[in-house]
Amino acid sequence: LALPQEDPSLERHFKGHRDAVTCVDFSIKTKQLASGSMDSCLMVWHMKPQSRAYRFTGHKDAVTCVNFSPSGHLLASGSRDKTVRLWVPNVKGESTSFRAHTATVRSVHFCSDGQSFVTASDDKTVKVWSTHRQKFLFSLSQHINWVRCAKFSPDGRLIVSASDDKTVKLWDKSSRECVHSYCEHVHGGPCLSSFVTYVDFHPSGTCIAAAGMDNTVKVWDVRTHRLLQHYQLHSAAVNALSFHPSGSYLITASSDSTLKILDLMEGRLLYTLHGHQGPATTVAFSRTGEYFASGGSDEQVMVWKSNFDAVDHGEVMKVPRPPATLASSAGNLTVSILEQRLTLTEDKLKQCLENQQLIMQRTTP
Repeated sequence: LALPQEDPSLERHFKGHRDAVTCVDFSIKTKQLASGSMDSCLMVWHMKPQSRAYRFTGHKDAVTCVNFSPSGHLLASGSRDKTVRLWVPNVKGESTSFRAHTATVRSVHFCSDGQSFVTASDDKTVKVWSTHRQKFLFSLSQHINWVRCAKFSPDGRLIVSASDDKTVKLWDKSSRECVHSYCEHVHGGPCLSSFVTYVDFHPSGTCIAAAGMDNTVKVWDVRTHRLLQHYQLHSAAVNALSFHPSGSYLITASSDSTLKILDLMEGRLLYTLHGHQGPATTVAFSRTGEYFASGGSDEQVMVWKSNFDAVDHGEVMKVPRPPATLASSAGNLTVSILEQRLTLTEDKLKQCLENQQLIMQRTTP
């Protein structure tokens, strides 16, 4: 009953950066790929073969983070020069710049409605800004060390942040309160034993994944705050991670020079990819999941075709199919849940996950 799988394949190899690549992000329609580097430049690569890349210069120090707006009409970048720049990703490369923090900007991420974006910094704060005129809205400041990463939830109501204070914090955007801090002892053992390098929301918004300097990846439920999964597969720090849009897979990039693809439904390692010479510093799926991109300290940007996910998500979204029957036997449960999750659209995914919990409770003796 297993879905047919093919191995991921290296599709494109972009060369142009003159120092370590720090960040990558795809535009909404996968026509462009942006990358930032320690060389202070931002590159916008075209997925169409034989197209010239754009090199954007303006930052005075290393570019640490990059994110396309949901519309694809803007590209945000953050830098060690303490500024955020908003670029128009075309041949002119026009940008507006503003000083966002009092130290290195580590992370920038647009809300799903495109109206605001969140930044994280070595000044220990998380800040939220309006996209229009880059107006400062509010600051979240309970971290006691550098904040490496901050992301909006898919519905824009929550923010998650990861810090060198060894905590992951979940914030309510409207109340500006810290809802939970993932740092307490869980089941008798420490939950987070090292700096947290990266964090992101599952596409359903129901859980988060965090990467650590202790070589681990942890997945938590944001409603119960329970630790759902714990992976220790890398032999060095995990620098970045990205969820597949289906929510069934997670990809990680590590200083051990590998990328690893995890099957979250089965809770197991699917693939280990060796492409970079030296640390793999960043990784991101395209918005459809058909591709993923990686960057490394070797100055390379690589684009891979996923292949392992045989379902055409574009067609799934257009042609609704009746959900698979959820079998009661434990053997068939994983396969049928996987099939149902892949055939549901985003807005129904949350309901599906809640139904799965009920089914699991009923079928557990």
